Amino acid sequence: MDAMNWGILGAAKFAREHMGPAIHAARGARLAALATSSAEKAQPFKDFAPDLKVHDSYDALLADPEIEAVYIPLPNTLHVEWTKKALAAGKHVLCEKPIAMEASEIDGLIAARDASGKFATEAYMIVHHPQWELARQWLDEGLIGELRHADVVFSFNNPDPTNIRNKPETGGGSIPDIGVYAYSSVRFAARAEPGELRSVIQRENGVDTYTHVTGEMLGAKGGFTYSAITSTRLHPRQEVTFQGDAGLIRLSCPFNANVFDQAEVTLSRTGEPDRVQRFPGVNQYVIQVENYVRHIREGAPYPWTLEDARGTQAMIDKVRASEL
Repeated sequence: MDAMNWGILGAAKFAREHMGPAIHAARGARLAALATSSAEKAQPFKDFAPDLKVHDSYDALLADPEIEAVYIPLPNTLHVEWTKKALAAGKHVLCEKPIAMEASEIDGLIAARDASGKFATEAYMIVHHPQWELARQWLDEGLIGELRHADVVFSFNNPDPTNIRNKPETGGGSIPDIGVYAYSSVRFAARAEPGELRSVIQRENGVDTYTHVTGEMLGAKGGFTYSAITSTRLHPRQEVTFQGDAGLIRLSCPFNANVFDQAEVTLSRTGEPDRVQRFPGVNQYVIQVENYVRHIREGAPYPWTLEDARGTQAMIDKVRASEL
């Protein structure tokens, strides 16, 4: 099987440090091109992908007939526009989250995907990590009894006013940046959607810097209460807990595995010793790319679609509409 040639639109820091190396390392994939007008920004990519072709514009990369798939790490407000352009150019697309700023925008992406015959989805990498597959399995099996409550905390301290995450014009804020994890992770693992929500939001310079969501989630096995805190002004912390009437599941590094800490899932059940599963060295970005290639080449199942992304964006829209 020939390797899938990938191109990246823009020399973003995250692409340079994580997704570029992941594409280069993934089986069945090859980082073949980068779009940037800066030779200086291109060099770190060439350091690990020496044969990289550099285009001086996004349009030039999309016109490259050798490129089969495009990764888009552009600012949030540009995701819809360039996903549509890439699909129109006949490319498969993996776009950073959030793929849109409102749920209704994703309807247009779904239509563009279907019309193009290409695969497009959001780069929601955690669903590819075995820790989340295990947490979902344990919930499906009812190992903690009836799920009664889920709570999520995801925070880091980034007060830099020049950082893209703190700029309203590029879709900054804790909700679009890390709320997608706090909301999607519970939707995915518990197969649940939000019911009534209430949110408290603090803002600086037009972006949310702290959001606390409480309410209920509704799943096939019933409802449970929910709490999620996201902040870009608190000391780094990330944790997810699912609590049932017979036990709990705790993920101590649910989102930034190998960066924040080692991925670890603990199952605690009444009257039993804790069951701890650790995942040293697992790279969820590499797995994401490999699953993407296998889906296109072999028709293998893929755990995150545009429809899934739309569900999370609808929840984000609901969080904002539920502000107290």
